[in-house]
Amino acid sequence: MSDRLKELADAGVSIWLDDLSRERIETGNLTDLVREKSVVGVTTNPTIFAGAIADGERYDEQVRKLVAEGHDVDRVIFELTTEDVRNACGLLRPVYDATPADGRVSIEVEPTLATDTEGTIASAQALWQAVDQPNALIKIPATREGIPAITAVIAQGISVNVTLIFSVERYRAVMDAYLTGLEQARDAGLDLASIHSVASFFVSRVDSEIDKRLEAIGSEEALGLRGKAAVANARLAYAAYAEVVASDRWRQLADAGANPQRPLWASTGVKNPDYSDTLYVTELVVAGTVNTMPEKTLDAVADHGEVHGDTVTGTAAEAQGVFDALTGVGIDLDDVFLTLEDEGVSKFVDSWRELVETVRGQMEAAAR
Repeated sequence: MSDRLKELADAGVSIWLDDLSRERIETGNLTDLVREKSVVGVTTNPTIFAGAIADGERYDEQVRKLVAEGHDVDRVIFELTTEDVRNACGLLRPVYDATPADGRVSIEVEPTLATDTEGTIASAQALWQAVDQPNALIKIPATREGIPAITAVIAQGISVNVTLIFSVERYRAVMDAYLTGLEQARDAGLDLASIHSVASFFVSRVDSEIDKRLEAIGSEEALGLRGKAAVANARLAYAAYAEVVASDRWRQLADAGANPQRPLWASTGVKNPDYSDTLYVTELVVAGTVNTMPEKTLDAVADHGEVHGDTVTGTAAEAQGVFDALTGVGIDLDDVFLTLEDEGVSKFVDSWRELVETVRGQMEAAAR
């Protein structure tokens, strides 16, 4: 087992892999990562599935069968992806049985539903029923329309990975949606202990957007702030989380058996080669959080990541100082977060279209 990854896990960070394919499942690669690299969860998205389906032949037989049965492309995607997630849940079931908060595999509602509350709820219900594993998480974006959907599905006992969170303000709305859903579930007599959630706070994209604006400003003070915004933003998010779990409202739910909605650091692959390739891991170490990493980042941490205990608790004032400095040089943070959310939704939709085209090509090949 990687000593550096074990140190990260021992510090209380749950290491999840941001990738999944049928090849990883069937060759034993995913099992190896659990055993050797402290991986205790998996996240997916349409781009990941498009790459997996395009690059391998392991989906061909199922595609041929589904085409022969007359299914359309949307149904074929649904069947292919839910089967992978169901099987991954099975492989991670021992982790789930040992540590119920982990052993989780996420699958995303169709991204084109990001502005459709009722459609998101229906998609979440269908995915939850199809995967039919207690350690699944349904990914719902933290758009304005997604927020009430989060409450609705949590209230029904569906475990959720809230994705596409960029600002602390939106994160607070996500936490409120989770608590409201738990309160409704409690009042309906559901077992709160069976409901789990993570809130995926995107990291690297914040630096990418703000660094671009700092370089456009070009002053020495502005340039000196590059590479600082994303970590500061995540640390402020954690401070907001700590505030919520210290509240009387949360304590009442915890007393009724509820699980905290753990912060999850997403988009942790470093996009700027000038920065340490482990920046968004080693600077965001705090117990009770999740870090989902692409394999490249996982390998970088295993090779040279330096874990020096908690790097988040008690950093809120310093992080706020970074934000004050950003505002001082002319960065419009509200516009940054709005831009990132709009681009995030757009990228998710583009990824979905890529997946549709990939699967349609496989279907056409199967029909020949």
